[in-house]
Amino acid sequence: MKATIEIEGLRVWARHGVFSQERTVGNLFEVSLSLVYPPALKAVKTDCVDDTLNYAQAVEIVKCVMSEPSALLEHVAGRIHAALTAAYPEIESGRIKVTKLAPPVSAELTAAHFTLEF
Repeated sequence: MKATIEIEGLRVWARHGVFSQERTVGNLFEVSLSLVYPPALKAVKTDCVDDTLNYAQAVEIVKCVMSEPSALLEHVAGRIHAALTAAYPEIESGRIKVTKLAPPVSAELTAAHFTLEF
């Protein structure tokens, strides 16, 4: 068996970006996580939140990281990875996807993403 905790579509207003206007005005971002967390298999039997990765706490960690501006989505994803693995060192692997929903580019597009797999 494999235990994976997933958080999909966490929307946060943040001030990430290369341009000064992005840091002033901010933008809507979306963060999705898929974290392989073997200790969560214990919660399958115990039904106890203490035996798993508490996704509510993970959301708060992501929100805290997102509140500190970075120029690049790559840097944001790296900081989220560092914060989550510091809080939950048993994370074995995963995926962190950071999406800027309205990137300031001269073209029509839905979003810009960066995905960090580890």
